[in-house]
Amino acid sequence: MQIILWRHAEAEDHAPNDLARRLTAKGQKQAEAMARWLKQHVDSDLAQWRIISSPAVRTQQTAAALELHFATEPAIAPDNGSAAMIAVAGWPDALKNVLVVGHQPTLGMVAAQLLNGAEGYVSVKKGAIWWFESRRRDGKPQTVLRAMATPESIMM
Repeated sequence: MQIILWRHAEAEDHAPNDLARRLTAKGQKQAEAMARWLKQHVDSDLAQWRIISSPAVRTQQTAAALELHFATEPAIAPDNGSAAMIAVAGWPDALKNVLVVGHQPTLGMVAAQLLNGAEGYVSVKKGAIWWFESRRRDGKPQTVLRAMATPESIMM
């Protein structure tokens, strides 16, 4: 199974509430650039992946840049824990690869757990992706970091 963790792109600071925050013009460009990169680099057809997004407007806008069907998943809303995100994604046993569009600090907690096998935290930049794969080697489960990309690294 593969999982891509995608943090929403740059969003405005102020809105009536946190879920209503929208992408800035820069954030929209970041989301579009990362969507292009994902379509070019995913080994299998991205349309065959399960794509899920937090209900926050900024994550919905980020996911929409893919121009593919995605589902809204309340369990990955801001401030929900990493266990909820891992469970919703079905990691590592789901039959379908999954792309999750979410928030910090949860994405950083999930990334740390996948990298280290233990609780922790890494910083995931706005608009960045962390792409992991589960596999078995010598009969033992492993998690491999396939790629990590930021909008700045792909927009050069």
